[in-house]
Amino acid sequence: MRKLILTFISILYIGCAIAQTKDATEKTGPETVVQKHRLTDSVVERFSVLKSNKGIRQGLYQALYQKNYALASGYYDNNKRAGVWHFFDNRGHLVQNFDYRTNQITYEAPEDSTSNLQYFVDVKLNDSAKTTKPLKVGGRFFGYLPYLNLFKLPPDLMNLNPNVSFGAVELLISPLGRLASFKVHVYSGSFKKTFNMSIDVPDPADKIFVPATVNGEGVSCRVLIKCAFRNDGGLEFY
Repeated sequence: MRKLILTFISILYIGCAIAQTKDATEKTGPETVVQKHRLTDSVVERFSVLKSNKGIRQGLYQALYQKNYALASGYYDNNKRAGVWHFFDNRGHLVQNFDYRTNQITYEAPEDSTSNLQYFVDVKLNDSAKTTKPLKVGGRFFGYLPYLNLFKLPPDLMNLNPNVSFGAVELLISPLGRLASFKVHVYSGSFKKTFNMSIDVPDPADKIFVPATVNGEGVSCRVLIKCAFRNDGGLEFY
C-alpha cells in the first residue's frame, strides 16, 4: 500500500513539473539562438532564430552600421515582422517608423540636401504643384540596401580609378508604387556604362513603394542614389 502511495505521489510530482515547465515555456516563448549575417562590408544584422528550426526568425532583430549605429530594430514573430519597427540613417538619426500591424508608415523624417537620394517625377511641374516623394519601407538607408547589394562591378571594370569613379542606382517607380525599372550607372572620368538590372528582385517586398504624387495623383518617379564602390566592386552609400 505504501509503495502504491509513493508511486501516486511520484506521478503527481512529475505531472506538476511538466505543467510548470509548460507554463514557463508559454511565458518565456520558444527557445532561440542569436545569429549574425553580414549584409555589406559595413552592415551586420543580428537576429534570433528558433533553436529547433534555424530557418525561422523569432524575437529581436537589429541591423548595425560599423558596429556603432542601429539601422533597423524590431521583432519577428514566426518569421514575420511584427509590431512597430524603427529605421535609422548611418548617423543614427531616426528616419522612419513602420507599423506592421496596420501596414502603415507612421513617421517619415524630413529629408535635406545631405541626402544621397534624388527624385525626378515624369511630369511637368508648375509653381503651385504639391508633390510627395516615393517612400520605401525601411527608410532612406536600410530600405535601399537590397538594390545596392544586387550589383558588383564585372571583372573587366575592377581596375577603375577609385578617385574618379562612382555609381548611381536608378529606380523607376510606377504611379501605383511598383518597381518598373532598375538600372546601375557606372561613371569613371569620361567613361560611362549602364547596366540594366532585373526587376525580379529576390524579396517581393522590394518591388513595392508608396508612390510619388503630384496634387494627390500618383505619378511615375525616378529615384537616383549616388554610391561609392567597395574594394570588391560592390556598392555602398556615397
